[in-house]
Amino acid sequence: MHGHDSNDVHDFDTGVDKNKKESVVNLVGSRKGTFIAAYLCLALGFAGLTWTAVAEKNIRSMLFLVCAIICGYIYQCPPFRLSYQGLGEPLCFAAFGPFATNAFYLLHGGASVMNHVPLSGTVLSASILVGITTSLILFCSHFHQVEGDKEVGKMSPLVRLGTEKGAEVVKGAVLMLYVLLAAFGLSKTLPLTCIFLCALTLPMGNLVIRFVEDNHKDKNKIFMAKYFCVRLHALFGVALALGLVLARKITFTSWPILS
Repeated sequence: MHGHDSNDVHDFDTGVDKNKKESVVNLVGSRKGTFIAAYLCLALGFAGLTWTAVAEKNIRSMLFLVCAIICGYIYQCPPFRLSYQGLGEPLCFAAFGPFATNAFYLLHGGASVMNHVPLSGTVLSASILVGITTSLILFCSHFHQVEGDKEVGKMSPLVRLGTEKGAEVVKGAVLMLYVLLAAFGLSKTLPLTCIFLCALTLPMGNLVIRFVEDNHKDKNKIFMAKYFCVRLHALFGVALALGLVLARKITFTSWPILS
């Protein structure tokens, strides 16, 4: 909530979102109101997570959360605005993947993991997959904004690559998602339940690839690409989480699971 709102506030300031109907600032009609709401969400969320970390006697998790917040700040806020240099996707991957995923894992660990960071292969591999699906949403959100980004000097990946090569990047990213899933399964990093359930999302992944390939030149139709990526992210995430839960209920002596 905070990231989306504050990002729209700062994009409103540069003029890049003047024709973006889904911009929160444009929808609400108030830059100041959106700004206040965004940072109020940040303050409440951070306070709540800090309270949880203190209650669980696991302060280390806050280091990852702070890193995630820093990634979000330098991504969108002045004087950094690294998203305007085409670095939004790596920052998004780091913030929502390794940093946020590991932070929430540690928050569930309690005092037993206070003195070390138990970043097992299972946790790290899951965070990588989450980072990929999240970054895909951001990447595909650029397709219909290429002209507007060029006007204000925002060098998004699609401005640099063009939409045709961008479609190839989307295809490569989705394929890499499932190749990594298979690799994590073969290496016994993720349990079989995760591999099976996540593999069921392949039709959605294929839909993303086909839609972008067929419509990358049509800025009206390609607008929907990011929403298809949101669906892939949600379905894949639910499948991954459900697979980990089921793995705890089934005895796989040769498969490492979350403890």
